[in-house]
Amino acid sequence: MKTAEKTEQKETFSYDGYQVVRGEFFAHTFEPSITFNDNKVYVNMACLKQMPMVEYIQILINQQAKKLVVRPCKEDEKDSFRWCSSTGRRRPKQITCRIFYAKLAEMMQWNPAYRYKILGKMVTANSEQLYIFDLTATEMYRRIRQESGRANGRMPIFPAEWQDQFGLPVNEHRKQLKINIFDGYTVFGIKGTAMER
Repeated sequence: MKTAEKTEQKETFSYDGYQVVRGEFFAHTFEPSITFNDNKVYVNMACLKQMPMVEYIQILINQQAKKLVVRPCKEDEKDSFRWCSSTGRRRPKQITCRIFYAKLAEMMQWNPAYRYKILGKMVTANSEQLYIFDLTATEMYRRIRQESGRANGRMPIFPAEWQDQFGLPVNEHRKQLKINIFDGYTVFGIKGTAMER
């Protein structure tokens, strides 16, 4: 028979000095993401699985808010394109977008030689489900090359302000949670539970 471990009881505990570790520091295989790499854009399998009937999308950009939206649409809608393979098992499709990537890199001051991955959330707005991505919260990776010139992996790169910290102090993190960057939307978590403002 297993004995229950005793939990140490503390009268008080202070979060002073603690930082909430940034989500970008962890793997996010099952969360929706969009990636920009080598003049291409593509979503991950999590996006496709959460919208199993969607074949065509449009990409929308809000330059002031620095947000990107992936909106499902019909094949015949202007500026739509297929985001998944058209034969066999559905897989994300890498779409070449040289001009779009150059404009986005200039707007965000990204290095076009790096790979940028952005986590997103599925939201419902105006009776539509779509994905919204905050372009200011990116994971950056630089290619590591061998002497032969072949790519040999990727090294994560962090913004300068992240170098000496793991994340925001607990109180600042709590304040930021109260500011909902997805104003006006219902945000769905991975397990389908709704979080409302």
